[in-house]
Amino acid sequence: MFGKGNFFLEIQDHGLEEDKRVMPLVYRLSAETGIPLVASNDAHYLEHADHRAQDILVCIQTGKTVSDANRMKFSTEQFYLKSRAEMMTIFGEVEDALDRTWEIAQRCQVKLEKVKEPFPKFGVPAEHSIDTYFEYVARQGFEKRRGRLEKLAAQKLLRHDIAEYGERLDREIKLIQEMKFSGYFLIVWDFIREARARGIPVGPGRGSAAGSLVSYSMAITDVDPLHYGLLFERFLNPERVSMPDIDVDFCTNRRGEVIQYVTEKYGREQVAQIITFGTLGAKAALKDVGRALDLTFGEVDKLTKLVPAELNIKLEDALKKEPAINEIAANDSRVREMLDVALRLEGMARNASVHAAGVVISPQPLADLVPLYKTNKDEIVTQFDMKRLEKLGLLKMDFLGLTTLTIIHDALELIRKTRGEVIQLEELPLDDQETYARIFAQGLTDGVFQFESSGMKDVLRRSHPERIEDLIALNALYRPGPIQNGFVDDYVDRKLGRKPVTYDLPELKAMLEETYGLVIYQEQVMQVAQKIAGYSLGEADLLRRAMGKKDKGEMDRQRARFLHGAKVNGHPPKKAEALFDLLAKFAEYGFNKSHSAAYGYLAYLTGYLKAHYTVEFLAALLTSETGNTDKVVRYINECRALGIEVLPPEVNQSGLNFTPVGRDKIRFGLGAVKNVGAGAVEAIVRAREEHGEFKTLDDFCERVDLAAVNKRVIESLIKAGAMDHLKGTRSQLFAVIEECMEGGQRAQKDKLSGQAGLFGELMAGEADAERHDRALPKVGDWTQVEKLRGEKETIGFYISGHPLDEWRWKVTELATHTSDTLKAVDGPEMGHAVEKGQEVALCGIITGIQKRRNKEQKPWAFMQLEDWNGSTEALCFATRYELLQKDIAEDKAVLVRGKAMPEEDGTVKLNVQEIIALENARVNFPSVVSIRVRLAQSGAEKAEALRQLFAAKPGETSVRLKIEKAKDFVVLMDVPGKVRPDREFQAEVERICGPEALEVIAS
Repeated sequence: MFGKGNFFLEIQDHGLEEDKRVMPLVYRLSAETGIPLVASNDAHYLEHADHRAQDILVCIQTGKTVSDANRMKFSTEQFYLKSRAEMMTIFGEVEDALDRTWEIAQRCQVKLEKVKEPFPKFGVPAEHSIDTYFEYVARQGFEKRRGRLEKLAAQKLLRHDIAEYGERLDREIKLIQEMKFSGYFLIVWDFIREARARGIPVGPGRGSAAGSLVSYSMAITDVDPLHYGLLFERFLNPERVSMPDIDVDFCTNRRGEVIQYVTEKYGREQVAQIITFGTLGAKAALKDVGRALDLTFGEVDKLTKLVPAELNIKLEDALKKEPAINEIAANDSRVREMLDVALRLEGMARNASVHAAGVVISPQPLADLVPLYKTNKDEIVTQFDMKRLEKLGLLKMDFLGLTTLTIIHDALELIRKTRGEVIQLEELPLDDQETYARIFAQGLTDGVFQFESSGMKDVLRRSHPERIEDLIALNALYRPGPIQNGFVDDYVDRKLGRKPVTYDLPELKAMLEETYGLVIYQEQVMQVAQKIAGYSLGEADLLRRAMGKKDKGEMDRQRARFLHGAKVNGHPPKKAEALFDLLAKFAEYGFNKSHSAAYGYLAYLTGYLKAHYTVEFLAALLTSETGNTDKVVRYINECRALGIEVLPPEVNQSGLNFTPVGRDKIRFGLGAVKNVGAGAVEAIVRAREEHGEFKTLDDFCERVDLAAVNKRVIESLIKAGAMDHLKGTRSQLFAVIEECMEGGQRAQKDKLSGQAGLFGELMAGEADAERHDRALPKVGDWTQVEKLRGEKETIGFYISGHPLDEWRWKVTELATHTSDTLKAVDGPEMGHAVEKGQEVALCGIITGIQKRRNKEQKPWAFMQLEDWNGSTEALCFATRYELLQKDIAEDKAVLVRGKAMPEEDGTVKLNVQEIIALENARVNFPSVVSIRVRLAQSGAEKAEALRQLFAAKPGETSVRLKIEKAKDFVVLMDVPGKVRPDREFQAEVERICGPEALEVIAS
């Protein structure tokens, strides 16, 4: 079967009892049969010293700790790659078995060749070749685009002649054919065309593919590359041929349908998703190893917080930059072991999972080309990751899910239903000033793609964007590198005229005027090299790559090439040298304009819909985040800020999702209620549409399909307030659920069996009326606290109010932050907020309490602190727990003072130092305040406004009025009542009497 000389008997000895039993039998079998022996060692780690690290890695991968006696564990420390000398001590008497190991290894000569034809066969019409059909599709697609281009040209809005489009299209088609990529474009065109035919939203473009006019013509992208100055050579460089990479965004909910279509078209054996490996970074290695070694959360957290907040920092570098880590390890042997093991495990694979977007499509069965792996969900994925698949030359594509596309699609559908308007996105004007002024310039960008973060909102308010080019630029600039180097501030100052815009060479103006003289995009680097130094765009792309990689040898060659080309073109050497250095500096942070333009366009679309169809857009946005409590709370607050009322769920009004009600209200969807699935909502809506609104719970139970709407569903609907419009209070409805359901089941059964006598219909009607008017039990209604608790349980947050509402003025005075403003200084949003250890104060409701014990068996707790905007995780460690435990209670309204604990993702946890019930929390107001009132014709109006304010704010502070009339008199008068001079009071006084009208007389 194996051929002569190809069959051996393996011997191993790791000190296991099994080895001792088996080896003599293998020796005897070899002697009796003449089959040669080969000695080997089962290697799970490289060196003997790695055995402890490997043991801990197994604990990490299996979620166990080293103290767990039942964990997976190797019984000896001999599973490493042994040297010949070490193997001789075990198998010295059969040295030829060791020689044979080497001989077999020498036979293994495997070289994985690149796949010669990477693209699967794409069927084309009989009269076409792959190249001619590609060209046909591209040109036909351009003809469909031509009408819009000619319309823009007639309006003098087209920046390039139609002839230029034709020339560019000819050039791109020719280059793509020469590079043998016609099949690739047809494959992408085909599945995008199929997605659109099925009504699956597709993104306008992503990455450098947006720089291709062919992509635009074939409707692979929706961004006109000539209009935005995008370069084909940034996408495909004919001077450095590499596989094209078109990533495509699809609606998150239906992305799987596109992958399924591709799988069916090219064969299940030829399509698979791609594996990805989660590796241990510096902080992750410390956290995982510390957990496996049974160190406490506090001990591990203290150490990881010392690791400098640098992207991709290595643990070895962290130890050099932060000596305190080694100081801690020197005084604690457990920490020393944690560090030593973490250094060994850093960079190793922690787990394998399916890549979020990557799909490989092969010209032949993948099993013939790459190893495959079945996940615990029975998904077939490649064992080679994305980079190794690319080295093999296989076709890899990213099918990405983008929630924004779902939001836009749903918003357009709501606009069609509520307003009767059918909107074509490509027809929307890109210069709508209301969108820029109302949404972007004011930073009202919650829900606006790529512009939601607090830091970005700040930049928008500072820069006042007025055109889509501003959005594209800010999208490219708002990243750590450009921000830390001051490029954002420079851009804003130049845009607003606070800094002059100058150009060292007049030729630069045409390329850099759009970005106020700054080099922001990689494409600008390429254009400057082309115009100033005579590079072809293909050569300029190589220059751009060299600058980005900081390859010194290549940079020296490129510098000489650039300076020579600039000299030939008549530019002064010193200016050319300064320009090269400037390009090198900016190229390090330069962004792909093609990607930024596509995403800037998508951002504009969401901003436009929010400006002009606010209710529909926000309803779609809320629907997209159903289940994400913090996001829903945030967007409901946004609705309120925009004057839009969010109505609670209602069985007589709500559908599955959030829906607009007129132009200033949004109704909660029943699908947002816990335990209420799509089938239950469908049954409720169907019954409502057939016979009108429900009057009572009996009426409801008789008409809905009780197979879909069970007791649990009805309980949740009552708790959520969705049945408040039916007869009875929530407590009364809750008390009669079972009776109503039994009556409903009988009525439905009678109706199905046709059990109605001579006067059945009349008697049934009387019975129905009697049942629907049943006297509900006399039980007290739930308290406001109980109602709110029910809403929180079923929806995730409060609807009809908030437990903090009665303490609103105290919260305003006492809290330094809210849950949504508590952000880390070095968080991803880069909106400067709190630093590690900074003292902060938050007010909220305590929920989700979990009490635990540390290694010394001392109790501690962590909990959620919820306010109107979301929630913050708060930890009460053992050192403070005993003192504060009496104040840690579910649903308690409290003031919490503590120290900020920033996390890697920018969120901040709270190290609790003090907890005070809000009912007992004191606000230290002054004992006497003075209000200066300047008399004028409106004196009576001011007096009445102040009287109303004093009545609305009763408190313990005395008020003295200082009444003035210019150049006439000043009168002091004490007001008989006392007030509460909180921030709201102070703001209202300034509104009535002007700035600085309020003065503290006595504290």
